Amino acid sequence: MKTLIIGASRGIGAELARQYLADGATVTATARSEADLAVLRRAGAQALRLDVTDATSAATLAWQIDGAGFDVVIFNAGVYGPRTSGLEAPSTEDFDAVMHTNVLGAMRVLPQLTDSLAPGARLAVVSSRMASMGLRESAAGWLYRASKAALNSLLKDASIVLRDRAICVALHPGWVRTDMGGPGADLDVTDSAAGLRRTLAALQPTDHGGFFNFDGTALPW
Repeated sequence: MKTLIIGASRGIGAELARQYLADGATVTATARSEADLAVLRRAGAQALRLDVTDATSAATLAWQIDGAGFDVVIFNAGVYGPRTSGLEAPSTEDFDAVMHTNVLGAMRVLPQLTDSLAPGARLAVVSSRMASMGLRESAAGWLYRASKAALNSLLKDASIVLRDRAICVALHPGWVRTDMGGPGADLDVTDSAAGLRRTLAALQPTDHGGFFNFDGTALPW
């Protein structure tokens, strides 16, 4: 199996890379810093420098992965932004940082993946149930929510364009004990990554364009 993980420097992305490598997959993984790239290389991954917030950096991805034939592609790059609890206007800097990473980053990367997908590939964006309109009962972190709702929209568009190439889904990884999720989260990163992998492996063509929890449960948009 050939796997591409966009955003594998830490947390869920790093754990996904570790688990796929442990299962014998050929893993290509991206990170921004040389230190993080070195860690990925030592683990056995092909490490590519990529900063999705930088147009020049993002533009180099396509030629590096052209024709790779990935069976699994996971867009995991993302940031949370300000920890707001209500209708608190973000600064321009915070808005730009979150939207450039979570939304514009995906818009730069997803178009470059078409020629690198194996037939029947699985393509996923790591979203959040916080993006769901149907499940929403809180306005906390509303900038992050807005960015992930926009990411879900991009996934739906990708599913239309790539319907004959891949099964495309948005995935909620759970509330995970990472730098983003914090120490009080209820899910270990190893369990989250394992669940995401099982869900991806079990996808059927009828799941194309869907939104799923890490355990495979369908989520409302």
